[in-house]
Amino acid sequence: MTRDKLNAILEEQQSFFNIGGTLPVSARIKLLKAIRDSLKRNESRIYMALKKDLNKSEFEAYIGEFVAMMHEFETAIRKVRKWARRKRIATPLLTAPAKSYQFPEPFGKVLIVAPWNYPFDLAFSPLAGAIAAGNTAIIKPSEYAPNSSQLIQEIIEECCTKDKVRVVQGDLEVSKMLIGMPFDYIFFTGGVEAGKEVMKKAAERLTPLTLELGGKCPVIIDSEYPVEFAAKTVAWGKFFNAGQSCVAPDYVFVHKDKEVDFVEAFKKHTSLFMKNHDSDYMHIVNEKHFKRLSDYLKQGEVLAGGETDAEKLLFKPTLLRPKSTDEPVMKEEIFGPVLPIIAYESKDEILSIIRKLGKPLVVNLFSRRRKELTYWLDNTYSGNVCINDTLINYVNKNLPFGGVGESGMGAYHGKASFDLFSHYRSVIHKLPPDVPLRYPPYTWQLKIVKKIRKMLNWGI
Repeated sequence: MTRDKLNAILEEQQSFFNIGGTLPVSARIKLLKAIRDSLKRNESRIYMALKKDLNKSEFEAYIGEFVAMMHEFETAIRKVRKWARRKRIATPLLTAPAKSYQFPEPFGKVLIVAPWNYPFDLAFSPLAGAIAAGNTAIIKPSEYAPNSSQLIQEIIEECCTKDKVRVVQGDLEVSKMLIGMPFDYIFFTGGVEAGKEVMKKAAERLTPLTLELGGKCPVIIDSEYPVEFAAKTVAWGKFFNAGQSCVAPDYVFVHKDKEVDFVEAFKKHTSLFMKNHDSDYMHIVNEKHFKRLSDYLKQGEVLAGGETDAEKLLFKPTLLRPKSTDEPVMKEEIFGPVLPIIAYESKDEILSIIRKLGKPLVVNLFSRRRKELTYWLDNTYSGNVCINDTLINYVNKNLPFGGVGESGMGAYHGKASFDLFSHYRSVIHKLPPDVPLRYPPYTWQLKIVKKIRKMLNWGI
């Protein structure tokens, strides 16, 4: 798509926004319902598209994509009237008589850049928040999931006019053109390096943005925690979606006395998980990523798994003991079914590695000891924390989800999505009478103000 065509799309959405087309809450609800109903009608087609693009099983497509995005729309439809209400704010005596309040207003034109690993959820979930807040939107789906991207466009065109929501297809160059255009807000999900480029472009126009990135998400297993359950849960979280999730465990710390037990339990459970791998297990998205993951196997000792099929882009769950923490597998976000394991003896070893790798999107903690959990919560930093499980921090849509530092900025889901795509406008409304206290010449006012402040214990 050419820059002229993209400019025409933006102008069309700007015109619709300028006439107040997005402002009535009833119109937002109508549009949310139309998209929700279109998603329902196309549910089976969504599963087929995901199967073609990624060999994603219907179960993983249902719980990882369909349920997730439907929850966002249902929640917004039920609650957007409450979210959009004006909120009273306390007014200090210094400005009295007056009343103060805040109300949310939309940013305007929103760009949503969605990735390939959860192509539907990561396009439609933020879209629900953008529409609920009263914005127009352009979705740029990933070219790496062509069947899904085409269906996203068909769903939107089925229920939305182009001045409200539009899907733009294209490659990296189209994404770059879009990011450089005068949007009022950008929502980007992707890798860290791409996120840095998006932020640079946004900075040129002072465009506010949300970055949903990822990073090295660690798993810390307490020496007293049952290894059997930990291995099963970590394996599931790592290999759901073939590890191609920003919230997937990226490496695991196991106490040296429990390493052998963990490896055996890991082998047992991944063997069971892979019984129906042709239908249940997602493949790697393309040859480029397959090669990148294959190179990681040279950077350590394979303790379990490691079998691959380049023709089918099949990469079986792999447990890897890295040669050192300086290997790329321990520095880069893996985003695939390779799990480095590090046997530790002390907490200091864990902290030194985690802190060197920056703030992750999720820290996964396995412990039943309150003191241990408190220690790790106090001494690690991340966008989210998941205790005694994996992935479910994303599934709980009532919790704001987002990164910090290298793992991103901004949080969404539910009410947090509405807040993310809203500017809260502050208003102070002066009421009569006009108090002469503030007007010069200042001959007596300061003494009076100080006395009043002391009497009322102002905390201004």
